[in-house]
Amino acid sequence: MKHVRHFTPSFFLSLVHVCLVQANYAPYFFDNGGRSTNGNMALLSLSEDTPVGTHVYTLNGTDPEGDPVTYDLAYEAGSRRYFSVDKNLGNVTLIEELDREKEDEIEVIVSISDGLSTVSEKVRILVMDANDESPEFINTPYIVHVPENTPSGSSIFKIEAVDKDTGSGGSITYFLQNIHANKFTIDRHSGVLRIKTGVTLDYEKSRTHFVVVIAKDGGGKLRGDNKVFSATTTVTVNVEDVQDTPPMFIGTPYYGYVYEDTLAGSEVLTVVALDGDRGKPNSIHYSIVNGSEGSFEIGNTTGAISVIKSPNQLKKEVYELKVRASEVSQEGDVSVYAFAMVTIRVVDLNNHPPTFYGENGPQNRFELTMYEHPPEGEILRGLKITVNDSDQGANAKFNLRLVGPGGIFRVVPQTVLNEAQVTIIVENSAAIDYEKFKVLTFKLLAIEVNTPEKFSSTADVVIRLLDTNDNVPKFSSDYYIARIPENSPGGSNVVAVTATDPDSGLWGEVKYSIYGTGADLFLIHPSTGIIYTQPWAILDAEVNSKYNFYVKAEDTDGKYSLAEVFITVLDVNDHSPEFNENIQEKTMIIGSPVKIEAIDQDAEEPNNIVDYSIMQADPANVFDIDQSTGEIKLKSYIRSLDIIHNITKNKDCIWSVVVQAKDRGSPSFSTTAVLKIDITEETLHKGPMAAFLMQTKDNPMKALGVLAGVMGIMVLITIMISTAMFWRNKRSNKIMPVRRIIKKRQSPQSRTVRMEWLKLKRPSNAAEKFVVEDDAKSLHNENSNNNIQVAPMPPTAPLPPPPPTLAPRGEAPGWRVPTVSGSLTPKFINKQLKKRGHGSAHNALVSELKMKFEKRNAAIGEPHI
Repeated sequence: MKHVRHFTPSFFLSLVHVCLVQANYAPYFFDNGGRSTNGNMALLSLSEDTPVGTHVYTLNGTDPEGDPVTYDLAYEAGSRRYFSVDKNLGNVTLIEELDREKEDEIEVIVSISDGLSTVSEKVRILVMDANDESPEFINTPYIVHVPENTPSGSSIFKIEAVDKDTGSGGSITYFLQNIHANKFTIDRHSGVLRIKTGVTLDYEKSRTHFVVVIAKDGGGKLRGDNKVFSATTTVTVNVEDVQDTPPMFIGTPYYGYVYEDTLAGSEVLTVVALDGDRGKPNSIHYSIVNGSEGSFEIGNTTGAISVIKSPNQLKKEVYELKVRASEVSQEGDVSVYAFAMVTIRVVDLNNHPPTFYGENGPQNRFELTMYEHPPEGEILRGLKITVNDSDQGANAKFNLRLVGPGGIFRVVPQTVLNEAQVTIIVENSAAIDYEKFKVLTFKLLAIEVNTPEKFSSTADVVIRLLDTNDNVPKFSSDYYIARIPENSPGGSNVVAVTATDPDSGLWGEVKYSIYGTGADLFLIHPSTGIIYTQPWAILDAEVNSKYNFYVKAEDTDGKYSLAEVFITVLDVNDHSPEFNENIQEKTMIIGSPVKIEAIDQDAEEPNNIVDYSIMQADPANVFDIDQSTGEIKLKSYIRSLDIIHNITKNKDCIWSVVVQAKDRGSPSFSTTAVLKIDITEETLHKGPMAAFLMQTKDNPMKALGVLAGVMGIMVLITIMISTAMFWRNKRSNKIMPVRRIIKKRQSPQSRTVRMEWLKLKRPSNAAEKFVVEDDAKSLHNENSNNNIQVAPMPPTAPLPPPPPTLAPRGEAPGWRVPTVSGSLTPKFINKQLKKRGHGSAHNALVSELKMKFEKRNAAIGEPHI
């Protein structure tokens, strides 16, 4: 369909002259047919197993004017988006998994546009089938009830399975497991289950049959491979009982004894018969057919045989009675019957021990095969044991007991008179364990009770056990600890776990598997239990050295047990030692060591223990290095720079030393570095400042920082002192003299007195006063300053005139030193103040005071020094 560009009337009115407008033709798709891989996707078919992300088609079209075109895909509302398209290239990619069984056709709206016109088409994409579905049985579970008289070859059930696939992948064929040991057969195509030809069902032998049916599809392609899927189910066939079996006597052969003291009417023995059809049994009626000769009778319903004559009236020692057991239906009809022979002996002396009988006569060994763990209270019906004592009366009374592993079976009856059917009953099912005893052996002991002879006899009872799946696989340990080097390649064996299942056959086969968050890097062999690393696994002890996960041991019936596995990745020496960054230059003071340090990133010792050594130094034999700590020091004979200058012509005392850091792993790795050592002597100035400067020689920024801090503190102290002096001077404007002027008394010897004028001292106050006194006795100033020096005078020197008298404080002084506001500072402080720019002011103040004082002394004729 072509689209034409439209223009509004205003557009034509705005034109100055008439222009010929050319029509715009719409773009269109190429239609290359259903088998083409480019065009408009019409009749495209895709297999449902096409992987997501596959480039499945290329939209291809053109514009008549040659304009570039773009492509797009759209879907109906509510539809799933299965494809995406590159708008420029037209490449169509599958983005959603296909499933033909859910959606076999996909409708997509494809469009092509040249920017002005868009052409859209709805196309239908066919999803082709792949054999990705397994057969499924319907209407399970299958339970069938079949009468035991059903003829062989009869169909008893139809099994039905469906497969959602089409073609050969959807066709189903039926099979039976263990076809040769099975009583049934199945039609391969229809699934009809039949009884095998020539085979009959017997309720008395087996009441239930389990038939395993396999449904298999015809196979088909799936992702390029031919796949065949199957499914299994179990059909339970319950056999129903019908009246087809005659009665059965229990405890045959029967033996009874009539003793000489037996009373007429006494019970000799009881015969028991049961309907062979246990599902719906009929009642049993007993009768004596022949052999009694009028001496014995039998209870019609009880089966108890009694003697009706006294023993002395019995003419024979042995009577053979033929007893009939007849089944009587609910309607009262006799349907079937069975016969048993009963032997009755007439005994009068205790001359026979108890004797055990089997089906074929006397027997001293009885064997039985049975499954382990039978229900408690179950009778061992496979043992046909009769015990008999041929004596009569008390001589025929004896006890029965089992001798062997206790508490497993018990024997009934425990006390027997004449004869009894021996019944062995299960008492402890747990002890009947195939894994503990494959064969159980007992002694059946019969011993007379009230006879002085105490006759006895024994018979061996041998029970052979058959195995059942009654055990869970058990690991040899609750946990396994393994170690593996970190450089082990992928697929390396780590540890072998072992679990045993005591059961026999398939039940004893164990399959291993692992799971847990730590099991990602490991696999386990399902049969041997060997745990090994994934082929792509890379172990690294520095990243993770511990793994733990669980291992599972499971038998064929799904019984399982767990154990925990702990794996330690052993460190391998795979890292070299690395020096720290500040190793390039070191300053060494003679007598003190310098230290280097290297770190090895390995996880364990000795791989991460580093030994240090000097590989090269010029000249050699100058330095020693501590192998463990990395401390480098000079040889003991080098105690000064002079010795070093004698060793080498290098006057700057900077030596390059090649040091090596080597780990103790095997194989060992090492790293070398060039260390420049600046050798200097210890500074002559002691104290913390000198030590600090030496320590910070290699780090000048640290020294500058500390120096700036000290200067700041000094400036702060100076400001505080200046402030204190200012406020003190403000309170007092008098300047006290620093030294007293002392006039010595006249001495018989002439001497010249020399003294310093205005001796300077460290002031303790902001302003000091000058005072003139005539106290010649005092050699100390008012402030206890001893800096005034008095020297002996030469004998020719004239005596000085008397000093002026000092007036009291309340009187006017004879003369006064003019007061000047200021302070005097000692010389050593003046030097510091000069450096700070304050020395000139203090010197001017002192000079002015001195000049005034000298003029005053000249006026009064006082000499000055």
